[in-house]
Amino acid sequence: MAAMDKENNEITFDPERYLENFESWTEKIACQIADQEGVFQECPLSGDQMDILKFIRDYYKKFEAFPIVRAVCKNVGQLKDCQYQQFPDPIVAWKISGLPKPTPEVFATIKHKI
Repeated sequence: MAAMDKENNEITFDPERYLENFESWTEKIACQIADQEGVFQECPLSGDQMDILKFIRDYYKKFEAFPIVRAVCKNVGQLKDCQYQQFPDPIVAWKISGLPKPTPEVFATIKHKI
């Protein structure tokens, strides 16, 4: 499945709407994914939401893993339950962040820690 970004570059998604190329993510694409997930209907996303998404992306880029949910808020300087307030489902945050589809093991681990 494909979409176009503002520069007319093709952005591809897998059948479950996970971004296929981590590097093609933009804030606009995050808004599109969030809208399709039914999370937010208005863009741009708030600065707090974008801080969370960017931290998740940076962490993934560095460690190829999803950060411990408790650590996200601490590292972006928000209240300790900020991620749950902004993104109640960590898997949706994963998807909006443009990360590749998690493996079944990662999926189970993230869901187990909710």
